[in-house]
Amino acid sequence: MTTFDFSPLFRTSVGYDRLASLLNSATRLEQGTGFPPYNIQRAGEDHYRITMAVAGFSENELSISTENNRLVVTGEKPEEQEGDENAYLYRGIATRSFERRFNLAEHVKVTGARLDNGLLHIELEREIPEAMKPRSIEIRASGKLLEGESQDKAA
Repeated sequence: MTTFDFSPLFRTSVGYDRLASLLNSATRLEQGTGFPPYNIQRAGEDHYRITMAVAGFSENELSISTENNRLVVTGEKPEEQEGDENAYLYRGIATRSFERRFNLAEHVKVTGARLDNGLLHIELEREIPEAMKPRSIEIRASGKLLEGESQDKAA
């Protein structure tokens, strides 16, 4: 029997929640986590929030960019020169550089980001264009459908 693991799609896609939930519930497979850890939260009908744990990084060491429905978050920490004055006996706080990519659904845009107590919050919003929104069509009881169309075709 062949088994497909769709959990990476679920964890790195924002705005595909119904499809990803369906695929995730069908497989129930989990994959190891990477660095930095993150959460994806639905914050409303068309609002989402990605929260990443980036302890030790400042605003100028982080960058966020979007291109072709892909969100890329990178963090680059400058190398510390270790000497006799600042030698580490144990290093448990990760200071390595990282790049995390998220696939965004159609019409999902980044609306803002903030760094708060070591957590990077990225706000996303789905904006459906007017042309794609459902619209209602008026039903008339009688009369002309098109201008110039005759009421009496026998005349």
